[in-house]
Amino acid sequence: MADAVESPVGCLPGGDAVKPDFREVFAAEESPLLRFGYGLTGQRETAEDIVQDAFLKLHTHWDDVSNPRAWLFRCVRNLALNHIRDTRKEIMTEHDDEWESQQPEPDEAAARMEAVGTLRLLVSELQPQERELVSLKYHENLKYEQIGERTGLSVGNVGYKLHHVLKGLADAMRRMGVDSPAG
Repeated sequence: MADAVESPVGCLPGGDAVKPDFREVFAAEESPLLRFGYGLTGQRETAEDIVQDAFLKLHTHWDDVSNPRAWLFRCVRNLALNHIRDTRKEIMTEHDDEWESQQPEPDEAAARMEAVGTLRLLVSELQPQERELVSLKYHENLKYEQIGERTGLSVGNVGYKLHHVLKGLADAMRRMGVDSPAG
């Protein structure tokens, strides 16, 4: 039994608990703690920093700690988990925009293209004067006054006619099964 020959730090071969001094704890536990910290974080430098922090905390609380080995492993575990949590938050906030697609989902894009196609078909079936009003307003981005100057209609008449044309287009789109601009 190898355990009887090599007793863990803090225990005498007979099982009596004796608190070792700080240097003994450091010498006996540094390597196992580094392996433990590396296993948790996957980063050697991070594990070294965490183990160093744990030993500094142990030194500060030395008089209050009765089992330094258990205390150190718990401390390294907590520090590693804190590090992982904080790192994950940093990564997620730095890259949030990368995870969000700027493109619509394929189904949404197809529905939108279908809606646009349906609208173009309906506009092409309008009377020539109605089609001209829609084109001036939405293709050339003209204001009602400018449309009136081009067509000879009053501003009020332009608004009235456009309102009724757009209402008719919306009703026709609904009848064809298109309820929103997205399809």
